[in-house]
Amino acid sequence: MTATVTHLWRLFKWGRTLARHGALQGIERDPLTPPNVRRLCRIARIGARVPAEVDYAAALQEIGPAAIKLGQALATRPDLVGAAAAANLLQLQDALPPEPFAKIRAAIEAGLGGPLDQFFTEVDPEPVGAASIAQVHRAVTTEGRTVAVKVLRPGIEDEFARAIETYEWAAAHVELLGGEAERLRPRMVVAYFKQWVRRELDLTREAASASELKENMLAEPGFHIPDIDWRRTSRRVMTLEWLDGIKLSKRDELIAAGHDTKSLAAILVRAFLRQAVVDGYFHADLHQGNLFALPDGRVAAIDFGIMGRIDRRARVWLAEILYGLITGNYDRVAEIHFEAQYVPPHHSVAEFATALRAVGEPIRGLPVREISVGRMLEGLFAITRDFDMPVQPHLLLLQKTMVMEEGVATALDPDINMWETSEPFLRDWMRTELGPEAYYADRIIDTVRALKKIPQLIDRLDAYYPAAGGAPPPPPLADIAVIRPKRSGALLLVGLLAAAAGAAAMYFIR
Repeated sequence: MTATVTHLWRLFKWGRTLARHGALQGIERDPLTPPNVRRLCRIARIGARVPAEVDYAAALQEIGPAAIKLGQALATRPDLVGAAAAANLLQLQDALPPEPFAKIRAAIEAGLGGPLDQFFTEVDPEPVGAASIAQVHRAVTTEGRTVAVKVLRPGIEDEFARAIETYEWAAAHVELLGGEAERLRPRMVVAYFKQWVRRELDLTREAASASELKENMLAEPGFHIPDIDWRRTSRRVMTLEWLDGIKLSKRDELIAAGHDTKSLAAILVRAFLRQAVVDGYFHADLHQGNLFALPDGRVAAIDFGIMGRIDRRARVWLAEILYGLITGNYDRVAEIHFEAQYVPPHHSVAEFATALRAVGEPIRGLPVREISVGRMLEGLFAITRDFDMPVQPHLLLLQKTMVMEEGVATALDPDINMWETSEPFLRDWMRTELGPEAYYADRIIDTVRALKKIPQLIDRLDAYYPAAGGAPPPPPLADIAVIRPKRSGALLLVGLLAAAAGAAAMYFIR
């Protein structure tokens, strides 16, 4: 078990880096920050040259790969870090200096269990991309196919394990502060992050995600997922189809190559909505660097390390919420939140409906093309603090992805609107899922299932009645031996220092 002094030293180094980029200013200015923590943040930045503009992304890139991934996770949580910080964190880039090819070659051979020439006739020693967790090389298989080979950086698992252990330690001490820090559940944030990273560090899981998404996308032929070469894929190595295309970020090149950017944007919107609304399984990292236009006009996606999943019940609730906000049926939207147990029952449905009205009325009367689904969801989640709403990570990840995807589509076609482009698609789906036929079919199915459960109901009550809201069970929390202040003022100071440094390292939990 890592010693307390080691955790404090790591947090101190990270805190100083954050201070140099102005990143401690946010926690100091937040009125919810405890006074002692605010004072310690001032102490932590003594002697640091604080820039006029805060750059959270640059600070985390300097700290290292684990901090980059934590920043990308927190970019999905504007309720924790604030809208400005979340927007800045969305700019985080994974670009890092590549590992020497000798190490990569050894990693490929160890991962695939044989010499390199047993699998490939050629591997380009210069990577086409070097990210925080892995890097990608172009290669040619022994069968003559051109492929992309993704390889985990040597030693990356140990580096992440050390960082996450300190994140867990810091989060446990932050939670001791109580109040807002406790409500935002920083330990749970780190637990989800740990779960997320564990998936990304197993490339067979990423390959399986790509395979599942490819099957789901058969109904959208304009959206392409590369094939996986399972013979050359393992936990540390993934081999997939090479894509010759142009990144969607290069609009001028797309136009020069004869691509119809309006068509590309429409394909992207429809593909994402099919993933999120119909299948409930979506690519949750749809930034411009992961999307390509193929020569035949299709859109292709790569990098399947971050995927989101929401069940049918949550998707129906989401559809009703969106529809209710657009049509002004705030009472029904409020009722849905209470039915889903998103809002604790001690609050008033009527008061929550009024808060929703504050979100919905600014868009009422606007042309459909001017309604941003992403901004609408952002406003919806902004009221969580006032109504003590527990965090719903699956919906926050969806919201972040919708905002990101809408931004990519708008860059391709400034006149596009997600809702307008996909209105027939969404209308048909909502009619199918929310219409009377679906309602009575669901009631019949529910009744039959309930009757079948009766014999086991007493013994297996918890198993048959999972947590409401469509959210998966939360990951287990790490067992942390926290420093609890008793009589000693020194212990109190250590605890506060850990809390302050931890809050800074976790990015201004507010």
